[in-house]
Amino acid sequence: MTLIKTGLLNSIAVVIRVLTLLGLNKLLAVYVGPAGYAVIGQFQNAITMFTAFTAGAVSNGVVKYTAEHHEDEARQHDVWRTAGTLTLCSTIVAGVLIALFSKSLAGIFLGDVAHADVFRWFAAGLLLYAFNVLLLAILNGKKEVPSFVMANIAGSLLSLVLVFVLVSTMGLKGALIGFAVYQSAAFFVTLGICWRKPWFRMEYLLGPVNKTVVKSLSGYVLMAITSAVCVPVSHILIRNHLGDTFGLDYAGYWEAMWRLSAAYLMLVTTTLGVYYLPRLSELKTTESIRQEILQGYRIILPVAILCSICVYLLRDQIIVILFADSFVGMRSLFAPQLLGDTLKIGSWILAYLMLGKAMFKVYVITEVVASAGFVVLTIVMTRFWGFEGVSLAYALSYFLYWIGLAFIMRKFWRKSSSVVA
Repeated sequence: MTLIKTGLLNSIAVVIRVLTLLGLNKLLAVYVGPAGYAVIGQFQNAITMFTAFTAGAVSNGVVKYTAEHHEDEARQHDVWRTAGTLTLCSTIVAGVLIALFSKSLAGIFLGDVAHADVFRWFAAGLLLYAFNVLLLAILNGKKEVPSFVMANIAGSLLSLVLVFVLVSTMGLKGALIGFAVYQSAAFFVTLGICWRKPWFRMEYLLGPVNKTVVKSLSGYVLMAITSAVCVPVSHILIRNHLGDTFGLDYAGYWEAMWRLSAAYLMLVTTTLGVYYLPRLSELKTTESIRQEILQGYRIILPVAILCSICVYLLRDQIIVILFADSFVGMRSLFAPQLLGDTLKIGSWILAYLMLGKAMFKVYVITEVVASAGFVVLTIVMTRFWGFEGVSLAYALSYFLYWIGLAFIMRKFWRKSSSVVA
């Protein structure tokens, strides 16, 4: 399936997902306010970190090797069984630890041990959450784009319903519980979609661990853990810095801006994940990879720029309609944040080559440096430019990240004269 066809089909799920996110943003803005946004952001960062030690750790590897072995189903089954068994073991351990230390985690991430039950809810559904991620990775690797889209639509609608019911009845606590469990509920829908596929059997998900597959997946585990630690921790540090320097409401404004960026860029970012990762995993020659990357810059980057311009022009209406009058403090972030979003997409087109070609060492180094750089730049730039400095730091960090990746990939292409492993 071509990039354009994949993008168009994926856009159906993205439109629904974006509408869902915008609806959730409005709900949260009304029921929890800017300060509540900051708390929810902390919790979602915690979820990202914990799930990276379960199925999230191997999901990109499952996509890569499922796509790479598209002509060898036996090899695919080895990958799935190994990934499933590793996911089961790691999830049980993680779930028990999260439940046992729920009070401490609530204090660390949410600043209130009264929210400990939120982490227990998350621990209870973690196994289903993890296997939902694994099944989605299999669908993606098999290039079952329509089914992948349907599963994501189901997840979006479930999140809207669950969070709406819980936040409207329980406020902030309900919102936290909703975000903790909705992907666990989505597992049953994803399983139902996979069950109908002639290539799927439940016994393919669990079984003997293949040592060769473990070795292949280990690099992706390292990459996932690096991202799951660096990105959320950097956001937590930045959110804490903003809260300590300007007040908790300002941390909420930044969280709202970040959520808006994630929502409108979803068409681009999900297309990268659905199309580029399996596609780059298949390609072998340097020239074919180069052409695929150039196609991304011709199609994806202009879409990101156009979306950014539209969001900027409608910023005042967006604040009032999608959030609330109390979020007017986020207005100053729009211009630098949207510039940063465009630079992010430009760099990510190159970054997916690191995932597709298992460039573990380069990925880990660049991820650590980029995340640390974002935090340092935020601290420095907020001193000179005030609250707006956080988005200026975001734009500058992705500008530097893009330049760094361009030099790295130039060396990669020079080394890979004709064939890429």
